[in-house]
Amino acid sequence: MQKTTIKQLKQAVLMLGDSVDRSTQTVTLALSISDHRHRAQVQFIRRATFNQAWQVVAECLAQTAQHSWVRVEMVQSTQRLARPVFEKRLAATFRMNYWRYGVSFDADFKTALLEMEINGQAFFRPSKDHRIGKNRSGSWVDYQRVLPYLTKREGSLPLDIQKTDYVWVFTTAGVFTDGDQLWQLSDKEDCSKGIRILTDPKAEIASVIDHGETFLVNQIKADGKFVYGYFPSRQKILSNYNYVRHFSSLYALVEAVQFTDRTEDYAKIKQAIQWGLNEATIEKNGAIFIDDNGELKLGGQALLMLTLSKYQEATGDRTFEPVLMKAFKGVPYFREPSGKLNHVLNRDLTLKSAYRIIYYEGEVVFGLSRLYELNHDPAVMALVKQILDYMVANDYGKYHDHWISYAINEALQVFPDNRDYMALGLKNVFIHLKFIEGRDTTYPTLLELVDAAVKMTDMVKASGNEDLLEPYDLIRLRQVLKYRAEYEVTTGSYLPEIAMYFYNPAKFIGGFYARHDSFRTRIDDCEHFLSGLINYYNYTYK
Repeated sequence: MQKTTIKQLKQAVLMLGDSVDRSTQTVTLALSISDHRHRAQVQFIRRATFNQAWQVVAECLAQTAQHSWVRVEMVQSTQRLARPVFEKRLAATFRMNYWRYGVSFDADFKTALLEMEINGQAFFRPSKDHRIGKNRSGSWVDYQRVLPYLTKREGSLPLDIQKTDYVWVFTTAGVFTDGDQLWQLSDKEDCSKGIRILTDPKAEIASVIDHGETFLVNQIKADGKFVYGYFPSRQKILSNYNYVRHFSSLYALVEAVQFTDRTEDYAKIKQAIQWGLNEATIEKNGAIFIDDNGELKLGGQALLMLTLSKYQEATGDRTFEPVLMKAFKGVPYFREPSGKLNHVLNRDLTLKSAYRIIYYEGEVVFGLSRLYELNHDPAVMALVKQILDYMVANDYGKYHDHWISYAINEALQVFPDNRDYMALGLKNVFIHLKFIEGRDTTYPTLLELVDAAVKMTDMVKASGNEDLLEPYDLIRLRQVLKYRAEYEVTTGSYLPEIAMYFYNPAKFIGGFYARHDSFRTRIDDCEHFLSGLINYYNYTYK
């Protein structure tokens, strides 16, 4: 690395302060370096002074390629715990991979692990009884994974890490560089901990979207099927597949291509659409349905229409227009005479499940509204109105679903003066605003919900119906929008400073993850993050 870069890193680390452990009169630095292709190599350096510790860091960096990914962290607080206390605290962690401290099995940090070393390789495993969101993780240390790693890293270990009386937990503050730019890492005790503090949100969000489009389009294989997803911490590829998410991910990918203007990627999207039509649809009575393992889902009908409409609108290619109209013909099979929509049919069009998930009604109105904007067919408009009127009559605003907000926004393009639809859409978000503000985890559909809500409030204002907005705090809504957008970037995007701790790090740049599920990245994770960030960026900066 260049001397100027090393000097900048040193000054940035010094600016963090609190470098000396006064109880031991030592300074402990942790240096992580990745060449983009391999997991970060981590080294703990403990010396009597900062300059002595830094000399070791500087010598390592002098032998490092300029554009390597480098994190330099300083241990700032340490606490010794009796082993049973540590194990109890670890087990009590509510979500797996939410242990957010470094751990050392000795007082001198010769067996220390950074938090992201632990989480990046699933060194702490959840109990078999753990159910995400339902109970405590019951996490435990998987020494069969930790021992070989530490032995390889250190050469030999000074003690048996499974039998120590005590375990030391610690926090760090640090900085990251990609060789061009330097960022301070957040030390907040939330999901952004250890991730860059954004310095230029406009440029950084645009970069995340740009990389996100590349990542998602690269998941389309030669035949048009996606690689469905990965568990990067377990070095595992997901084997299952969801055909509805296949189409919904293509919808988001079209949005992303419109953002990046890499129009050559439309060819792969078209191929993926055709693969989905060939592999996952059936035709009954002149109507086309997505057949998802024997189930015909209302949500599938919605996403098929939405994706085909979006592709045609973006490209002008009318190849799939006949299929689109056959998908529209399938929607009435889900409706009862009362106007209620059933959620899942069998292949013979008999009822399988009256209700599956609240998303479906909003999705189908959104898809139908987009179809109407393409063809202006009165029959499509009539069906949109019938479904929306049923949703108003049955108080669907209580469900705070992002698809309902999307649906209302599109419907207001068709019915710009309908106050009932406006009131439904406003209730849908504002009764949920406190939850959105306080949610500590990544939750990309919340950003989508607030995106749509802000657009909706502006449409309501423009329509002359501002009295409907008086009960609500619009200023707070705008503040929440900015907060959620930036929080999603720093807590759910595979930025280099987190990707560097997984296998083949560059492979995951542009992906988005669910920390609570082994840092899973799936095509639908990418879909929701991309849609939320693209809509935020376009409305905020364009």
